[in-house]
Amino acid sequence: MPNRVLSCSCLVVMTLLPGAVFSQAADYPSRQVTLIVPFGPGASTDIEARLYTQKLTEMSGQSYVVDYKPGAGTTIGSAFVARAVPDGYTLLAITGSYTASPALYKTLPYDPIKDFAPISLMSKRTTVIVAHPATPYKNVPEYIAYAKAHPGEVNVSTTGSGGSPHLNAAWFHSLSNTNATFVHYKAAAAGQADLMAGRVQVTFTTLLSALPHLKSGKLKLLGIGNAERSPMLPGALPAAEQGLTGYDYTSLFAIMAPAATPPAIVAKLNAELGRVAKATDIVAKLEADGGLMVASTPQQLRQLLVTEIARYRKLVQEAGITPE
Repeated sequence: MPNRVLSCSCLVVMTLLPGAVFSQAADYPSRQVTLIVPFGPGASTDIEARLYTQKLTEMSGQSYVVDYKPGAGTTIGSAFVARAVPDGYTLLAITGSYTASPALYKTLPYDPIKDFAPISLMSKRTTVIVAHPATPYKNVPEYIAYAKAHPGEVNVSTTGSGGSPHLNAAWFHSLSNTNATFVHYKAAAAGQADLMAGRVQVTFTTLLSALPHLKSGKLKLLGIGNAERSPMLPGALPAAEQGLTGYDYTSLFAIMAPAATPPAIVAKLNAELGRVAKATDIVAKLEADGGLMVASTPQQLRQLLVTEIARYRKLVQEAGITPE
């Protein structure tokens, strides 16, 4: 008899659980939501995160705030969210560094797929391949031809071994079967200064960083790193359209939650972020900064992360890249 009573009680609890979860989602958010940014304040990731949290606050009437947990190639902030209570009140902003970390670090304090619930991809940053104006190549095919004829002679600036510009450049040269000399700088500004002075010849960077110098003529554009064309650069061709098939360097921004976050809350957050991605003021601001709004389903984001992680693992292994 006691066992029968216990079984019935469990059945009642299990029957009530789905309703309880949907009720929890209907009430969500009932208090402040924190978006963890695994970088310091002031970076482009921070600016984008604050745009989204401000819009979410406006739409929901509940407070969304940004908190910073930088360090160790974004792994400190990511680990913090992986261990957080999975109730939808602690979220994580991720960039391309998130998908590169599993390849760059032998061990991570979290599993980038199993320990997180994807919510939505939000944007892709336009990346560009730029060169000093005095270089003899003016587009991607000409640069590839030159690099093949002069292996290792082109100096390419990066922001450090294992950083996004380095991984971007390494992937480009791997796909094109070319060699260049990577010159690592501690700060992007120093590398950019040497590029404009001609001490290095090429760099792979964001459109936001390069655009003022492209307009002034201090740099010239070889191609776009993304597969998509940019409204900020009418007529400029992606490298993939110039013959480098398969090249699409994704500088992404997405939002994640701890793995056990209730599906109903994930669905509600996804819907709200979809509204943010369609807000005209957000779209205009991101486009002005070289960003493209590309909201997704959780399933689409998960597949993108799986694909990007596998690609980086292959790239890092083949190129022998290690983080500084």
